[in-house]
Amino acid sequence: MTGLASVFRTLVATASALFAVTAVTAPAAQAEPEPRAPKEFVALRSVDPTIIQEMRYTTPHNFVGVRIDGYRQPLCILTRPAAQALHKAQSKLLGQGYSLKVYDCYRPQRAVDHFVRWAEDLADEAMKKEFYPQVDKSRLFADGYIAEKSGHSRGSTVDLTIVKLPALPTRPYIPGEPLVPCYAPQSDRFPDNSVDMGTGFDCFDTLSHTDDPRIQGKQRANRQLLKGTLSAVGFVNLPEEWWHFTYKPEPFPDTFFDFPVARRSVAGH
Repeated sequence: MTGLASVFRTLVATASALFAVTAVTAPAAQAEPEPRAPKEFVALRSVDPTIIQEMRYTTPHNFVGVRIDGYRQPLCILTRPAAQALHKAQSKLLGQGYSLKVYDCYRPQRAVDHFVRWAEDLADEAMKKEFYPQVDKSRLFADGYIAEKSGHSRGSTVDLTIVKLPALPTRPYIPGEPLVPCYAPQSDRFPDNSVDMGTGFDCFDTLSHTDDPRIQGKQRANRQLLKGTLSAVGFVNLPEEWWHFTYKPEPFPDTFFDFPVARRSVAGH
């Protein structure tokens, strides 16, 4: 028995030594590095710092009611051709006493996934009174307001409006404050320093259709100014959303990116 015990102790000691060596030499697990943008992407400010940026999805003032996944910093990122085209449009508008203001630019796929999860949770209607007061949340997919893929993730689509200069700042949204329908008169809606487009940004309603016949007068003229100015530099409007434009031809027509909206994603571009 004594001999067997000695052999057993030797085996245990050897195994312990091997484990200790393995523990020292095994490489430490490393976190997967965040993806970065291809070199064709730039921060809009590096191309035109005069365009106003009010990046809604970095704030809780949006149809979900919380900051959206993937938006690390309030930054507009676009493909370089789209950014350069916006610079041309801005140059024209500045001469008329106006400025562009962007609400959203490149949108990571993880943000789109966040929208989808929210839309599937029919109990979460915290922002309904402002952004989709007349739409049943169960209809958001069927009616095309939410989809599993977005052109924004390709990097050449932008949501934007026009501001009359000099631009007054837009006050911060206070979570829990009373909400007003996005199609209410401009004086009643959440204050926005843009010209009156007939509805607010991200208004899930047919009144947001660019050429809806119920939108007339100055509101219609403002929409046509935005559409005409952007069309002249290569952007195509989505007819269902007066604020939504895509630069053509897109550098990445079939690729949906997922790098975060952050300065690091385009550092050095």
